[in-house]
Amino acid sequence: MILRSSITRTTTHGVACRLLSALVVLTAGCPLVALAATGQLEITVVDRETGRPIACRMHLKSANGRPRKAGRMPFWHDHFVIPGSVTLRLPLGNYTFDIERGPEYTARSGYFTINNFADDTKQVDLGRFVDMSAHGWWSGDLHIRRRLPDVELLMAAEDLHVGQVVTWQNDETDWGSRPLPQDPLVHFDDNRYYHTMAGRHVRAGTTLSYFNLAAPLRLDATAGDEYPPSMSYLLQARKNLRLWVDVGTPFSWDLPMLVALGQVDSIQLAHDHLRRDSVTDHEADGKARDKSLYPPPSGNARWSQEIYFRLLDCGLKIPPTAGSGSGVAPNPVGYNRMYVHVDGDFTYPEWWENLRLGRVVVTNGPLLRPSVNGRLPGHVFTIEGDQSREFEIGLTLSTRQPISYLEIIKNGKVEHSIPFDIYAKSGRLPKLQFERSGWFLVRAVADLPKTYRFAMTGPYYVEKEYRPRISRQAAQFFLDWVYERARGLELTDPDQRREVLEYHRKARDFWQKKLSEANAE
Repeated sequence: MILRSSITRTTTHGVACRLLSALVVLTAGCPLVALAATGQLEITVVDRETGRPIACRMHLKSANGRPRKAGRMPFWHDHFVIPGSVTLRLPLGNYTFDIERGPEYTARSGYFTINNFADDTKQVDLGRFVDMSAHGWWSGDLHIRRRLPDVELLMAAEDLHVGQVVTWQNDETDWGSRPLPQDPLVHFDDNRYYHTMAGRHVRAGTTLSYFNLAAPLRLDATAGDEYPPSMSYLLQARKNLRLWVDVGTPFSWDLPMLVALGQVDSIQLAHDHLRRDSVTDHEADGKARDKSLYPPPSGNARWSQEIYFRLLDCGLKIPPTAGSGSGVAPNPVGYNRMYVHVDGDFTYPEWWENLRLGRVVVTNGPLLRPSVNGRLPGHVFTIEGDQSREFEIGLTLSTRQPISYLEIIKNGKVEHSIPFDIYAKSGRLPKLQFERSGWFLVRAVADLPKTYRFAMTGPYYVEKEYRPRISRQAAQFFLDWVYERARGLELTDPDQRREVLEYHRKARDFWQKKLSEANAE
């Protein structure tokens, strides 16, 4: 069996950075031999430091490129997960494989051949090159659509700490006649949690996720309905004080209305349009992008970020989130993930509270640990009088993929774009100067041809005399969006149309007020 391993290198110039080196080829054993028309290979995967078996994910393909399953191991799209070891019973032939355990471990890839009378055992080790939780950063995936009995193994195989398992959507539920659990939150492996009652509300112009409920909501409208208005369900759900509402895609038509009415707790920027080997290159049932400005494969993601930046440019403080969509999108669990920083003991409530404070990074590849003047994302810096402030961004970056460049985004624009090889030599980012209110964040982009792989910190805010930046152009952008959405409503009943339009009129008033309060172009 031939194995390949990605190796990390660390350089320190005030800031640590890790990057992919050349592949190292390791040869173990002789060609494998099989019984008659089939053979078997037992593979055990261990942690390189402890030598103990660890759960992981395996992508196994035959010579024609078709994915292979492994008995009853949980399988989805092109991969399966194993609890530490697996016996592969396979027809004669050549096979390739990739073995991964989330983004904090090195990956192993290689190939083997099953010949007559094959019966062999091999051990593969995976090395952790960064431990985000040791630095207070705890991972989460807000969109999992896999079988509940498999979730614990799926999360362990990806080293994931918080999962939201969607078990109902609109009027459909996985529970049927089964009794609901007394406690929908499951705690396992000491520091992993998943919630079994996450739900999705998919309507014309809106995709919302509902978290931390005790039971599914009764949503009797179908996906294409404009009536009853989604707000009527949302306001009813808000009676549960623990409810968290996440917008599944930033380009959802009703986003400006939902934000204006204070109903958005977070917005997914690493959403299920971003996939391990591809992208979904459209904004179905949402505000479409100009593909000449936002071409594929990064266009959908860049449009999502642009919309989010314009919300920040209106003085709004909404944290970004991530969800893999595993079970509906071809992603593994935790492919799109977020890291929330928790000081002290990690608990499920503390994770959500720190997300609310904006102490978050979203990613589907590179791993970022930012610090600005000792502060985490979400912090509000102040400027008084005629003073100005200068900020030095501290960043620890770890990755398995080559990074193309780092960007510092200030007030929605790329203030600095730094090729990664230049950053790796110095380990320092350019300083930022603020004389007025604004915001900033850091983005890292990997160099991949078929998909968009990135990481982005949550925003930092700067307020002069305790007033946020409000951009006239950004407020006008959302005001125009509200009018466009209202014109596109497909309701012929005048009473229904009047009821739905009332929410959009309130949104119009909100964005007009933002426009009148604008203190920046």
